[in-house]
Amino acid sequence: MSVTFAQTETPEDEARHGANFAATRVPFRRIYVVANPNSGQNSRTREPIEAALKVFGDEAKLYRWEPDHEVSETVDRAIADGAELIVAAGGDGTVMAVAQAMLGKGVPMAVLPLGTFNFYARGLRFSEDATEAAQQILKGETREIQVGAVDGRVFLNNASLGIYPKILKAREAIYARWGRHRMVAYWSVIRTFLKFQKPMKVDFQTEDLADTRATPLIFVARSAYQLDFFGLRGARAITDDKFAVLIAKGENRMQLFRLAWRLVTRQVREGRDYDVLRCREFTVGLRGKRRALLAFDGEKARMESPFAFRMHPDLLTIVLPEEKEQEAA
Repeated sequence: MSVTFAQTETPEDEARHGANFAATRVPFRRIYVVANPNSGQNSRTREPIEAALKVFGDEAKLYRWEPDHEVSETVDRAIADGAELIVAAGGDGTVMAVAQAMLGKGVPMAVLPLGTFNFYARGLRFSEDATEAAQQILKGETREIQVGAVDGRVFLNNASLGIYPKILKAREAIYARWGRHRMVAYWSVIRTFLKFQKPMKVDFQTEDLADTRATPLIFVARSAYQLDFFGLRGARAITDDKFAVLIAKGENRMQLFRLAWRLVTRQVREGRDYDVLRCREFTVGLRGKRRALLAFDGEKARMESPFAFRMHPDLLTIVLPEEKEQEAA
C-alpha cells in the first residue's frame, strides 16, 4: 500500500522530511543496527541498544565499525549479510556517516537516537527513548529523500562555515574534560564568542545571485527542524527541495551575544539578524584563506575553499514514523 504525504501533511511537516516523495509501509525482519565503536561502552548507550535489539526481534544483529575502517565497509558487510533495514544508532554524526554509505544501495535506513542533541531523529519525530523509537521503526514507512552535499560530503541537517565549526571544536575539548552534556555544549558557545575577533569575508554565488559579504556564520540547512526550533525562516525552501542558506549579521562580540540571545528567545528577525537565500546550488569562497573548518551535522573537517553545496544525485531511503503518530505529534 502506498500513500502520498502531501495528502495528509502540512507544508511545515513536509519541510521536516525534505523531498516530496511517496511513502510506503514495508515489514522488516532482518534489521541490522550499525553503531560506532564508542556506543555500548557504557550504560548510557549499551542499554538503549540492547533494548532496541530486543524490540527488533531474534533476527536483529549489531555491527560496529572499527576506528581505522570506513563505516561504508561495515554497511556493505551488513547488506551482504542480508539486511532488509539498516538502523544507524548514535547521534547526528553517526547518522550522517551511515547515510553517506547508504546512498544508492537500495536498502532503507532508520535512526535510533543516542546522541546529545539528535536533531535529525527529532526532526523526523522519532522518540529519544530507544524502546519507543524501535517500536516506531517497526511500524514506520519508507520514503525517498534528497540530501545535501558539500564537495561530495553528505549532510542531513546542515553544514556551516564560520563561528559554528569553532564552537564544535571548543565543545570537543570541553566534552573531553567534563563529559557529554547539553549544558556543557552551551558553555562552548559562550567560550567561542569570547574569543571572536572579526567576521570572515566571503564571495558567494547561487543560481540567481553573486555577492560579497562580511559575516561570522554561513548556515546551509537541509532540514527544517533546527530552523523551526530557533524561529528561523527558510522552511519552505526545504519543502521545495532547496537549501535554506542563512547568512548571519554581526561584526563584534556584542552583536554576536545579542544574536545568540535572540536565537534562544526566538526573537531573531530576517533582514535585521540574518539574510536567507533559497537555492539548489551555493558556492562560497573565503577571501585571504585557502582552507577553513566546516561543520556537518555536528562533525567537522578542514577543507579547501571554495566550497560547493549541491543536492546529492542519489536518493536516500529512510523510515519515518507512521502517519497517525505524526498527526498526533
